[in-house]
Amino acid sequence: MRSLSGIQPSGTLHIGNYFGAIKQFIDFQSKYDGFYFIADYHALTSHPSPAQLTKNTYDVVLDYLAFGLDPEKSTLFLQSDVPEVTELTWILSNVTPIALLERAHSYKDKVAKGIAANHGLFTYPILMASDILIYNSDIVPVGKDQKQHVEMARDIAIKFNSIYGDIFKLPKELIKDTMAVVPGIDGQKMSKSYNNTIEMFAPKKSLKKQIMKIVTDSTPLEEPKNPDICNVFALYKLFATETQLEEMRRKYLGGNYGYGHAKKELLEIILEYFKPYRERREELVNNMDYVKKVLKDGAEKARSVATEKIIEVKKAVGLVGNIY
Repeated sequence: MRSLSGIQPSGTLHIGNYFGAIKQFIDFQSKYDGFYFIADYHALTSHPSPAQLTKNTYDVVLDYLAFGLDPEKSTLFLQSDVPEVTELTWILSNVTPIALLERAHSYKDKVAKGIAANHGLFTYPILMASDILIYNSDIVPVGKDQKQHVEMARDIAIKFNSIYGDIFKLPKELIKDTMAVVPGIDGQKMSKSYNNTIEMFAPKKSLKKQIMKIVTDSTPLEEPKNPDICNVFALYKLFATETQLEEMRRKYLGGNYGYGHAKKELLEIILEYFKPYRERREELVNNMDYVKKVLKDGAEKARSVATEKIIEVKKAVGLVGNIY
């Protein structure tokens, strides 16, 4: 079975990305044929500077490889390296009802937040549908907030198939219900949109600064504290063993243990947990020829699949070009 997922290079990845998606992708490698792409076309809807988009794109690739995404087991590539996706987007746009796009939660949410509406933002679900459908994806691992986009891809595929025959598989979303929501430094879900993230690969000084900004209550040092309502403890729980967790709980309940102490322990355990990945990332930064070769090889494999599908689609709709 093929698993497919994409991520926008819209900023530095953080702990929420790791536990919410990347760790899952690594674990999937022995179970699924994974196709993982950097959604650089999608990122254009927010008008990033060219230099920042380039940097963010390579940063995401470096992070994925550092965490253990194996090019021998999974296919890692850039969305923009597979032009057949944009071809399919135009074809699918001709069977996609306007009303379907108007119901997209992400579009409505972004417009409500004051983000200027543009055609790319409005038709985002069609490009996402093309990403999913062109690779014959069976499952699409997503968070609950992305479930609608997979449903829309399925709706578009059903509409196309009803007109032109059974061309597309109907993908299914894969939502891991047991995945805990990773809190940001303000207690909300960790997200670049909320500017509340903790970055795995930040320099130690910057990482410490982020952790020290975690919001806590004003309980005095000497008084007992409730670990179950503390953002620091919730984050520590992601990394700690049962023994370490119980030891910190005991300190919270015993008093004379401040949030500053807890934040220091959180910093130490995060540095220890990500140490091998940080070292591996440094190695990759110094071997960008290898990184670029991974992307080139990934694009070639992805395009071979996409080309077969676009030929099938073009024949189905009656296009007679013979470029392929």
